[in-house]
Amino acid sequence: MLSAFIAGLAGAQLDAREAALLRQTRPCGVILFARNVESPEQVRRLVSDVRTAIGSDDLLVLIDQEGGRVQRLKPPHWRALPPAAAYGRLYQRDQQGALAAARLAARLTAADLSALGINTDCTPVLDVPVPGGHDVIGDRAYGSTPDQVCALGRAVAVGFMDGGVLPVIKHIPGHGRATKDSHLELPVVNASRADLEANDFAPFRALAGMPAAMTAHVVFTAIDAQAPASTSARVTAEIIRGAIGFDGLLMSDDLGMRALTGTIAERAQAVLAAGSDLALLCSGDLSDTESVAGVVPSLQGRALVRFANACAVFRQQSTFDVAEAEARLGEVLRGLA
Repeated sequence: MLSAFIAGLAGAQLDAREAALLRQTRPCGVILFARNVESPEQVRRLVSDVRTAIGSDDLLVLIDQEGGRVQRLKPPHWRALPPAAAYGRLYQRDQQGALAAARLAARLTAADLSALGINTDCTPVLDVPVPGGHDVIGDRAYGSTPDQVCALGRAVAVGFMDGGVLPVIKHIPGHGRATKDSHLELPVVNASRADLEANDFAPFRALAGMPAAMTAHVVFTAIDAQAPASTSARVTAEIIRGAIGFDGLLMSDDLGMRALTGTIAERAQAVLAAGSDLALLCSGDLSDTESVAGVVPSLQGRALVRFANACAVFRQQSTFDVAEAEARLGEVLRGLA
C-alpha cells in the first residue's frame, strides 16, 4: 500500500539510504525542485530510480512548472515559459487567442514533462489578486477577475490533461487576498464570506470538476478564525468540499512553510485530520520524511478512489500540432520583451 504523503528528494541522485527510505515508506508521490534537476537524462534516471524504489506504476511525480518565476526546469535544457499574467494581458486584447495560446503552451509543456517521466504539474494558479494583496501571487495570476482567471485556468488545465499530465489547481480556496507570504508567516484574511464567495472562491467553484487541488495556508476569519484552511476541518468540509463542490484529490501545500506550527509530524497529522487526502512534504530532508511517514496512514477509502481517478489522467493523451504550439508560445514570449 502507498502512504498518504508526497516526499521531496534531497538532490539530483538517489543515494542508497534515500532509496531504502522510499522503499520502506512508499509515499504516493515525489516532488522535484531545482536542486533535483541538472539535465534531461539525469532527471529521467532520477525518476526511474524513484519508481523502482517505491515500486508502483501509479505514482505522482510532481513539479512546479507554472512559468515565469515559478519554473523548476529552465533553459538551456528546457524551454522558457511566460508567467500567467502574460496570458492575462493577451486576453484583454484577444480572448480566443489567449485561451488557445494558454492551452497549447500547456500541451507543449505536458509533452516536455512526460518525456522526463514527470506526470503532475502544480498549476494552474486560480488565485484572484486583490489590491493590497502580497505579491507572492502577483504575475502568477491569470488576471484580476474571477471570470478571466477561470477561463485561462481551465484552458491550461485542459492542455495538461490532453497531454496525460495531471494539473493541480491551487491554492484552494484562494490565496490572492492574503497580505503575507505563507512561506514565511501565516496570512489572515478578514473579508466577509459574501466577498470570498463572489471573488476568491469563484474560480475554484467553476473548476470544481478538476481531478486535483492544493490547499492554502491562509486563515479566513469569516469561516474559521482559529486555523488556516489547510488545517481547518470546517473550511475543508464547508467550503472546499461543500460550497465549492470539489471532490477530487486534495493535497496540502508544503508542510515546511512557516505559516504552520508544530513539528513536521504534527503538521502532517493536522492537514490529514482536516480532510486533505495527501500531505505534501517538500524539504527532501530524510528525517522529515521518516517523521511524516511514521504518522500518515496508507491510502485507503475515499482518498484512494480520488487518487486512482487522478492517476487516470496519465493514460489519456491526444495529438496536437507541435509547430502551432511553439509558434503560439513564441508570440507570448515576444510580448514580454
